[in-house]
Amino acid sequence: MTVRRVALLTAGGFAPCLSSAVGGLIERYTEIAPEVEIIAYQHGYHGLLLGDKLVIDDEIRRNAAVLHQFGGSPIGNSRVKLTNRADAEKRGLVKPGQDPLKVAADQLKADGVQVLHTIGGDDTNTTAADLAAYLHENGYELTVVGLPKTIDNDVVPIRQSLGAWTAAEQTARFAANIIGEHRSGPRMLIVHEVMGRSCGWLTAAAAVKYRQWLDAQQWLPGIGLTRERWDVHAVLIPEVPIDIDAEAARLHTLMDTQGNVNIFLSEGAGLHEIVAQLEAAGEQVERDAFGHVRLDSINPGQWFAKQFAEKLGAEKVMVQKSGYFSRAAAANAEDLRLIKSMTDLAVECALRGESGVIGHDEEAGDRLRAIEFPRIAGHKPFDVNLPWFAELLAGIGQPFTPAAA
Repeated sequence: MTVRRVALLTAGGFAPCLSSAVGGLIERYTEIAPEVEIIAYQHGYHGLLLGDKLVIDDEIRRNAAVLHQFGGSPIGNSRVKLTNRADAEKRGLVKPGQDPLKVAADQLKADGVQVLHTIGGDDTNTTAADLAAYLHENGYELTVVGLPKTIDNDVVPIRQSLGAWTAAEQTARFAANIIGEHRSGPRMLIVHEVMGRSCGWLTAAAAVKYRQWLDAQQWLPGIGLTRERWDVHAVLIPEVPIDIDAEAARLHTLMDTQGNVNIFLSEGAGLHEIVAQLEAAGEQVERDAFGHVRLDSINPGQWFAKQFAEKLGAEKVMVQKSGYFSRAAAANAEDLRLIKSMTDLAVECALRGESGVIGHDEEAGDRLRAIEFPRIAGHKPFDVNLPWFAELLAGIGQPFTPAAA
């Protein structure tokens, strides 16, 4: 098959790789297949359903490197599930009775798209697989090549998702300023809420990055500037059971001796317990088009802050969320190298008609390849048995028993 036109779309939540991944794909096509036309659907599947697209012209191709300097997505994101007809109708993306898959498929056919590049998490890429399967059943062959984007680093079976390294670095940077508030009152409790619905990788990795920053600082204990006060005192993630009473007893001693406690909290930690408590009280828990709990509607950070504040005797409490600060950042050098390797392979796979999600396959010796769509899944749990995680908890004095192998 000779590829004449390809389409790009970014979808789901932001991560520090989208702009650069779009730029990388444009650069690679321009380098090795300049004759291929490129279009981009605005706001992901939202734009695909509405036929809202832009053409990547010669000026954009010449200056695509500029996209590596920015975060966010120049072509826009949204959360749209093509198999959720009711949601698509409610949002005016399809007419009553229309099948979103058919509408999207017809648009791709009308636009003459032979390759679709999706940049997103498991929902984005599995939706693309649904679309390709629908087109195949209706006699239209579409190559779909996805790139794995998520700051949670939780896509199965991909070793490292695009943007996660940068997100951890930016989350640590955010924490440095927030934790600077610890002397704004006596008996201060700071809860740093980190993104991570089902996976604690980002919270743990950010805590490590933050403590590396602490290691590089000079301290002045005589005036109260101590590493102990600036340190992380607890890391709470979904994969490790939380005994609030036991943890509060440990942290109470810190509060008594140094006057403050700083907690790194994954937003998914204790999620089931919080939802169960709310629903038992008769409250309706909001969910998105994919059925995920809208975390901003239940405020996990506030819930945990309330539990701990009383038990620690905190006089002042501050909850801060780093998600929007970290997820729209420009990719760092480490991520830029990963993006380059993945976008180069994505274009090569597209030109030879090989569909899949590009990533280092943990079930195939960590080889970088196009991973088959049926094997892609989300919510990969963070491996708490990794040595660096045990070292992190030991360093902050938090009890932890590794899971059985």
